[in-house]
Amino acid sequence: MTSLIICADDYAQSPAIDAGIIQLIQQNRLSATSCMVLSPRWAEAAKSLTPEIRSKADIGLHLDFTQFGDAYAHPVLIIRSLLRSLSIQAIRLSIHAQLDQFENALGTAPDYVDGHQHVHQLPQIRDALLDILKQRYSKKLPWIRIAKPPAGDGFKGKIIKHLGANVLEHKAKAMGFDCSGALLGVYGFTGESKDYEKLLSTWISAANNSLGTPALMCHPAIDKLGSEINDPIYVARLNEFLVLNSNNFYSLLQTVKLTRKPY
Repeated sequence: MTSLIICADDYAQSPAIDAGIIQLIQQNRLSATSCMVLSPRWAEAAKSLTPEIRSKADIGLHLDFTQFGDAYAHPVLIIRSLLRSLSIQAIRLSIHAQLDQFENALGTAPDYVDGHQHVHQLPQIRDALLDILKQRYSKKLPWIRIAKPPAGDGFKGKIIKHLGANVLEHKAKAMGFDCSGALLGVYGFTGESKDYEKLLSTWISAANNSLGTPALMCHPAIDKLGSEINDPIYVARLNEFLVLNSNNFYSLLQTVKLTRKPY
């Protein structure tokens, strides 16, 4: 049986997202969730990450440079990182601040690190991140989620991969970090729940042909009045939750071994 990490992104972005993720972890439908610690609701959201939840799922840092705090527009961040024109000091300060926020709320280091919109793999950011993680957590390194979608995942998947996945993986492994394998779950956030269910089936089939431990990212949320404000993918989140909470998904889960970390 293939091991598969199923990871929900964007924890602490909104109450609807948090409620959906917590419910799915409780039902053993997820094995990891990535936290946006710059969100104004992080301190409140962190209270739901109880010892019971942490016994069921890895809790990671969703490194953020494009949503909360002193955020860049995503295209601007990409261009400036490729041109190596970002302030290294500002990057390092932000990474340290986000790790501090995580530790202050939960009392531990993150189990793993990934990035909101995969920013953790960009030039300048990836080097600062690995260096800081190595300094802070040398006795027990967090694992790193690598944003490397399979070749058949279309144009969006290719763009994500070519913005630094291979370089990050090579450097991380050379420094002793464990890394996830292929990143599954990339799509355009369009369609209905039945379309997402078909995609899930395809991704889980792909997991069985992957090297290493693949990670399937998802973005579920429960329907809550007002939660769709300023969330362009809110409808997709609702569709994802419906499918992940379904009996059909439970049946799909029987074909893989749900795991919390790479092996």
